[in-house]
Amino acid sequence: MADKESKKVKTEESAYDTIVGETSADIKEQDDATTDVNVTETVNVPEEEAEAAKPKPVAKDNRRGSKALRDENAKLKERAKDAEEKYKRLLAECENIRQRNEKETGKYFDIGAKDVLLKLLPVVDNFERALATVSEEDKERPFEAGMEKIYRGFLTYLESVGVTPMNCEGEQFDPTFHNAVMHVEDESLGENVILEEMQKGYMYKDQVLRYSMVKVAN
Repeated sequence: MADKESKKVKTEESAYDTIVGETSADIKEQDDATTDVNVTETVNVPEEEAEAAKPKPVAKDNRRGSKALRDENAKLKERAKDAEEKYKRLLAECENIRQRNEKETGKYFDIGAKDVLLKLLPVVDNFERALATVSEEDKERPFEAGMEKIYRGFLTYLESVGVTPMNCEGEQFDPTFHNAVMHVEDESLGENVILEEMQKGYMYKDQVLRYSMVKVAN
């Protein structure tokens, strides 16, 4: 009985060894196949990359085409530079023409304005003569006070458009601004001193609108 059990155990062990041996052989074959694949891939990939990385020779036609493109690009840049310079010159000329036209227009406008303003000055003279006859007591009356307000408002308007009185009494006579209509001798005064302004002169901006008529001493 014991011998039978012993034989049975040996038989089972032999079968187990056979199965284990076959399984080990299969695993080894699979490992060998995997190793072959890995080796093949490891060898092939760098070769492909190295082949792709190699510089390809440039054809002569391509080199000539690139040079032609560079030359054409240089010509276009030069033409663009010339066009920009011409544009700047034309822009400067247009600006000069605009300024010249504005200056001419302003000059003609000033000439026309001077003619109109010059005709308004006698109105100012009449106001001044009329107000000069009003006594101190009568200045507070409504009519005289109204005339004074109109006169002051008229002067304010003239000043707003560039008309200002000269007020030259006591100054040196200057024929650029003054017109001497009388001469007197007065040792108490200096030479060519304006003693009296007989008709007030006015300036329009930096131009003489009306000369002052003055009495000059010595």
